[in-house]
Amino acid sequence: MKVIRAKSAGFCFGVKRAIDIAEKCAENGARKVFTDGPLIHNRQMMERLREYGVHEIGDYKSEGSIDGEIKSLGKGLAPDSSVLVFRAHGVSPERREYLRSLGLPCKDATCPDVGKIAGVIKMHANRGYTIVIVGDPDHPEVIGLLGYAKSGNGYVVKNKADIDALPDISGDICMVSQSTMFTDDYREISEYFKKRFPRTLVIDTICGATKERQKDVQVLVENGAQAIVVIGGKHSANTVKLAIMVKRTGLPCFHIETLKELDLSAVKKFDIIGVTAGASTPGFLIDEVCSALEKL
Repeated sequence: MKVIRAKSAGFCFGVKRAIDIAEKCAENGARKVFTDGPLIHNRQMMERLREYGVHEIGDYKSEGSIDGEIKSLGKGLAPDSSVLVFRAHGVSPERREYLRSLGLPCKDATCPDVGKIAGVIKMHANRGYTIVIVGDPDHPEVIGLLGYAKSGNGYVVKNKADIDALPDISGDICMVSQSTMFTDDYREISEYFKKRFPRTLVIDTICGATKERQKDVQVLVENGAQAIVVIGGKHSANTVKLAIMVKRTGLPCFHIETLKELDLSAVKKFDIIGVTAGASTPGFLIDEVCSALEKL
């Protein structure tokens, strides 16, 4: 079996940066590192980070108090032996203030691309724009970004139905997207939005890593892949979108988190298999899958 591995498969810059920050803070287990929700959206990598002393606390959306969990996990430690790391998806200004109030040293592992979107929102909100974010309202990135809009002056839309349900908005509007949106979907939604709200400034905030991975799916198709394996977390936004993109090509798609989930008997009938992975998927998981496929 011929295996074609997408060039962009695996860690993007923002994810690698967040992991490097957490590992450095842990000092080979000498310090306890806490992350407010998962640092990145890959369960297997978070389990490996735990071995280095990195502990995920709180919930998926980074909501509610985490003070009790910190005290429980940090029992018996000196105050200077723990550090709190802000997750790669970023947090709202209110959440950031709360985390800093806990009294632990803090390190910011927010993806720079997400930080840029927050800056765009903050700047335009201060200029009086209403903010509209295209994305998943339950995703931690979107929850954090919405916090940078003026209170009551920000909205999240996911589809045309959400746009139709919006109240009338007067004045200027600034539209941004979740960093992991489909390029074509964002264009379609923004064009539909502007028909109702012409005074809308649309800013392309889809990150380069997302665009690169989406483009590489098409490259796999052009190189003759008969089916494509997508490796990454089932709750990872960019990985899920890769799987959707593969399905849109019409090719069979196998979305798995690890090799043990892959039905090898089902993929054996293909001569050429494409392999891609989300931006938070570690290389060791990709290598394992590719190796197993090459042996078929």
